[in-house]
Amino acid sequence: MKGLWGNRDFRLLWTGETTSMLGSMVASTALPLVAVITLGASTFQVALLTAVAWLPWLVIGLPAGAWVDRLPKRPVMLACNTVSMAVFGSVPLAAAFGALTMAYLLVAALLGGVAKVFFTLAYRAYLPALLGREDLLEANAKLQGSESATQVGGPGLAGVLAQAFGPVSGVLADAVSFGVSVLCVRAIRVREAVVPVERTPLRSQIAVGLRFVAGDRYLRSLMVFGAVSNLALTGYSSIQIVFLSRTLGAGPGLVGLVLALAGLGGVLGAALAGRLGARFGTARAFLLCEVAAAPMMVLGPLSGPGWRLSLFVLGVFGVCAGVVASNVLTTTFRQGYCPPELFGRITSSASLAAYGTIPLAGVLGGVLGEVIGVRETLWVASVVLVAALPILAPFRRLRDFPVTAAGRPPRRQPQPS
Repeated sequence: MKGLWGNRDFRLLWTGETTSMLGSMVASTALPLVAVITLGASTFQVALLTAVAWLPWLVIGLPAGAWVDRLPKRPVMLACNTVSMAVFGSVPLAAAFGALTMAYLLVAALLGGVAKVFFTLAYRAYLPALLGREDLLEANAKLQGSESATQVGGPGLAGVLAQAFGPVSGVLADAVSFGVSVLCVRAIRVREAVVPVERTPLRSQIAVGLRFVAGDRYLRSLMVFGAVSNLALTGYSSIQIVFLSRTLGAGPGLVGLVLALAGLGGVLGAALAGRLGARFGTARAFLLCEVAAAPMMVLGPLSGPGWRLSLFVLGVFGVCAGVVASNVLTTTFRQGYCPPELFGRITSSASLAAYGTIPLAGVLGGVLGEVIGVRETLWVASVVLVAALPILAPFRRLRDFPVTAAGRPPRRQPQPS
């Protein structure tokens, strides 16, 4: 059966998002390589790149959610990808004219992060407007699966480009990928029905989303767990390239290969998410994925040169598999559970905590990496992730996630243009 592959508009969305994600994954490796190899940045400066890219969630995440709820989602996505294309396209131009500095790289990461906030909020609300509820799990599995595949191919491609043309070429590839995404999203025919939003003051609209999340035990638990786990995962990932290249002595090509192999875990997790949910129940499968993934993280700081590098690959492979599978399940849960007219505000309220810790984690990763050592910082991040598991206690007695929040109105179905 074709499933969603027979849906033209979903194919376009999938193609555009997969292409831009591939470019972003290339850039996520290329930007630190530019900082380390081209600009001679310190461990703290490399970690700061991660911090500033995620800082907009902390600064503008809440009002962005209210603004997105007021607007049709597709034009927001188009505008954000256009801005990202221009921002990252300027980096290789600056390098060509000898104007690229660490400050320029940080500003580019910050502006790209602002565009990502609005795109992510609009994109998550657009998918349930594009498809029926019965298709959301399949759609999220396909999108997460392709995202995980880009995590495999992206670092490897970044390494190849860095070896052949220099690290900045990966940033150019990212800019091109956003252009492809713009073309794909523009070609989508379905137009979502914009749910009317009461024109109350922005502060009041933000408060509604905050109260909804704070008052719901399941969303609240996911928000707190997301904050703590992202603190650990981002602190870990923000210095992993420094660990691989400087502590273990791996060259750019080998760094890309190691991260690519480790990222295969995400492909496996996306492929298994639906089957695990059907076999054990969606809530139980989510807990299983998180409990299995957390201890795998400790293999990273146990790794070393030579054959011990395989421990790093295995550890990140396991973490990626568990995290991606759980993301498929929880994303589908939120899209069906939350009222559509509040979706942007609910998402931004939860993301304020979950993503707001990411810039803090980037800074902490860099500071701890320089103060106590890079390997020791990986140990700290691993312990924090394992210690966060009890936060998920509200889900222990559930087999499946609840379907509908109390008082939630029926979802409007997408209308063809």
